[in-house]
Amino acid sequence: MMSLEYAIVDIETTGGNAGGSRITEIAIIIHDGLSVIERFETLVNPQKEIPVPIFALTGINNEMVSNAPVFEDIAERVYELLNNRIFVAHNVNFDYSFVKHELEQAGYKWAARKLCTVRATRKIKPGLYSYSLGNLCHSLEIPLVNRHRAGGDADATALLFSRLLLWDTEGEIMKMIKKTSNDQRLPPNLPPEEFEELPEKPGVYYFYNQAKKVVYVGKAVNLRKRVASHFNGHKVTPQRQNFLRDIHSISFEVCATELMALLLECTEIKKLWPVYNTALKRFEPKYRLYCYEARSGYQYLAVGKLGRYQDSIEVFHSQYDGITLLRNITSQFEIDHRFCKYGRQDQDGIPVTTPEDFPELEEHNKKVEDAIAAVKKNRPSFAIIDKGRTEDERSCIWVENGHFYGMGYIPNDIAIADIEEVKDYINQYTGNQYIMQLLYSFAEKYPGKVIYRRDK
Repeated sequence: MMSLEYAIVDIETTGGNAGGSRITEIAIIIHDGLSVIERFETLVNPQKEIPVPIFALTGINNEMVSNAPVFEDIAERVYELLNNRIFVAHNVNFDYSFVKHELEQAGYKWAARKLCTVRATRKIKPGLYSYSLGNLCHSLEIPLVNRHRAGGDADATALLFSRLLLWDTEGEIMKMIKKTSNDQRLPPNLPPEEFEELPEKPGVYYFYNQAKKVVYVGKAVNLRKRVASHFNGHKVTPQRQNFLRDIHSISFEVCATELMALLLECTEIKKLWPVYNTALKRFEPKYRLYCYEARSGYQYLAVGKLGRYQDSIEVFHSQYDGITLLRNITSQFEIDHRFCKYGRQDQDGIPVTTPEDFPELEEHNKKVEDAIAAVKKNRPSFAIIDKGRTEDERSCIWVENGHFYGMGYIPNDIAIADIEEVKDYINQYTGNQYIMQLLYSFAEKYPGKVIYRRDK
């Protein structure tokens, strides 16, 4: 059996993502598992300006790389050094994504098993206060010269790797470099045991950054498979690379059904608004039907834009839908059209005194109140009863007067005489128009799971 060889790599770049930045320096150290057997190091002309903050960090400036080879000129040599070897680096996904992208641009199709010395050190030397390369070298007494240069950092990583091989009495490194190992795809800062705890059930998962703040919320039919899908592939977009670097922890909540997972995801995003969740913004309703009282005492009905947390009678995704409803109720309840407004709430021009041809105040306001009551009365109240998380319970989603009220679980040994009793087992959540669209669609598709409240 051929012994394993390792390519220990460090690079310097013009920026933080492989899609928009280029390599300025690369060092590759070949290690046969016992000692270093080959070394390669060179500056690289990135064919673009080196930003001042990068120069301040690395000391590499435009003049230094002006006569250096472009990556295409060294691509064959880099490929020869990396091919059929384990790719080793500190925060391996960063270096790997750049090298893979540059090789592809030069016409080389290449992939390799990876070993992250951050993850390996966490396993073999747990409990250290920091796992950055500089701090590890300090705490483990590893010499580090030419910090933030490819050669200096690669030499330090090679020394760290050699020591890890000696300290690895449990065979952690061999486990990590297996093709089926989670360490081949998990982000560098995510503990593998947290991924292993994920069940193959529906639910909602949360990604946390180093400060324990939620940065992403997602729903899944299968929690384990969905979370794993985030880590597959090697896209080089800045958002993806920053996203993976930010993931330091995972938690999850199992749900009985995909629908409940979707509802929980929506409500959690609304509550937490994580930095990497953007898709649900487009589902926010833009128009509302509201009522206000003028200085004259008359009630006005209006359709327009209001703040997210202002009270409204109804919400709409289009102004046309709002105007249609307003026209219908004003016609049905014979409300004077002069008391209907379309657009922004604006009381300029509303008379303080009452014109002689205005309807009688109390009679008019009663019509407006009746119209509002009719809109609200037309909203249904119902429960969606479905399977539970276990065979000992049922799941329940409750809609109160056309608004999402909450959801929960009812033990199978509890008899429900009145459908409103399910509210005793419900956890309340804040809903929105998008959630109600989901619930109405589900109720229409699966009427056998819906129980409507009878009007009293």
